[in-house]
Amino acid sequence: MAGDITETGSLYSPFMGLIYIFNLIVGTGALTMPKAFRAAGWLISLVLIILLGFFSFMTTTFVVETMSVANARLRWKTREKQNEVHKATFEEKLHAAFANNHKKDDAHTEDVIEDEEENQSEEERRALLAPVNDPKRRRVDLYDITERVEMGQMASMFFNKIGWYLFYLCIVIYLYGDLAIYAAAVPKSLRDITCPVNITCNIKPSKQINLTNSSPCWGTAVNRQNAYRVYLGAFSLLLGPFVFFNVQKTKYLQLLTSLMRWVAFTIMIILAMTRITHGKGEGHPKMESITSVPNLFGVCVYSFMCQHSLPSLVTPIKNKRHLSLLVFFDFLVILVFYLVLSFTGIFCFNNKDIKDIYTLNFMDKCDPITSAKEISYFLGLFPVFTLSTNFPIIAITLRNNLKTLFHRDGYTYPWIIDRIFFPLLTIVPPIAVAFGTDDLEFLVGVTGSYAGAGIQYLVPAFLVYSARKEQRILFGPGSINKHTSPFRHTFWVYFVWIWGTLSIIFVTVNHILTKS
Repeated sequence: MAGDITETGSLYSPFMGLIYIFNLIVGTGALTMPKAFRAAGWLISLVLIILLGFFSFMTTTFVVETMSVANARLRWKTREKQNEVHKATFEEKLHAAFANNHKKDDAHTEDVIEDEEENQSEEERRALLAPVNDPKRRRVDLYDITERVEMGQMASMFFNKIGWYLFYLCIVIYLYGDLAIYAAAVPKSLRDITCPVNITCNIKPSKQINLTNSSPCWGTAVNRQNAYRVYLGAFSLLLGPFVFFNVQKTKYLQLLTSLMRWVAFTIMIILAMTRITHGKGEGHPKMESITSVPNLFGVCVYSFMCQHSLPSLVTPIKNKRHLSLLVFFDFLVILVFYLVLSFTGIFCFNNKDIKDIYTLNFMDKCDPITSAKEISYFLGLFPVFTLSTNFPIIAITLRNNLKTLFHRDGYTYPWIIDRIFFPLLTIVPPIAVAFGTDDLEFLVGVTGSYAGAGIQYLVPAFLVYSARKEQRILFGPGSINKHTSPFRHTFWVYFVWIWGTLSIIFVTVNHILTKS
């Protein structure tokens, strides 16, 4: 996550790029969305998710535009370094010539060579900034996105020191929340799958025993809360040590988790629609509930999060000619997908029965539609497999960002700080939070409402504003960026700033009023 510039690696088609973006966005947040929809009401949920999807698309185009300006800036700086080297070479040749030749007219030779060098540098500059129809134009356009520049590197390019610190603080808080969500979701899924529940199918649900954290799980000695903590401890011991090393997610692991994600969500939608069409839908969602809007806001922001990983996904796309249009289509598909998943859920299940991990709703052994053991266990274990594979990657990303945040120029961390302290600082806080609460809806809501809103709204808006200013200084007001956002007017940047700030204030005030 922190900002090294790396090569793009193997390239892929725009279609594959859209699939990768889809898979990145549609993740854990989607599993908590049906419950958040049910709590906030179907009308408010519909309006808010459309609005937040639009804002997320807008800031995605802001990040892409900033990436293109960053690439242009790198090319310009590279050209300047080449000119300096070229000039130094000329000066070395001049000194060598003077050492071997003491004629008077040699002084004139130096002026001629320096003039020739300046003319050549000016010619190279014109070729680099030439318009598209100029025959002298270079094959690579100034604003082509060919080098992967992560958000941390863009922050160091376009932000001052305070802005750089605020960016890293925001990304670190978000990653901490992400790890806490993962650390709670996996043990909770395992607990609900393995703890036996005595349900008699011919007894009405109102007379069934309501499960609580104190309900027995593995006999009377171990309740459901203790079972959750046992699984959380095992999860920490198995996956926590990865943060002390360097691990990379392989291509085949990505393909496997992507396939499981598609299959799982498709099965849930089909099963819910089947229950509704068979007249067994039990959901009667209300229209609106203002008190639940802050949590829905956080869930929706978290569910549209992709801005921090765009450099890794967009840069390898071969043809970026219609990138904004393709991304818009991707967001439209994701929006429809979320609406179908959430609306089938809130109309299918009883309002009180929707779980904060939506996959757990499909483990009712008394329902003939969802009672197949193979499907129930696959959906129940879906978060376990997918989130467990991502946990070490996110932990290592957070560890590297923490090192960058506290790093000082010219200072090298001692071994115990580098290899022991930072890994523990990475893994202990989210595990402690997960031990304290397993309320995923709360964790997702808080993470999305604050750090998520900062990364999705405020950071991209400040980045594109600073990048446009830098573009005008370096290349002049007439320089045309082919990856400029469709929302190129400064009004949209101000609008996103105001929207993000007011959203965070609204969420905070509402939480305070709710608790009081």
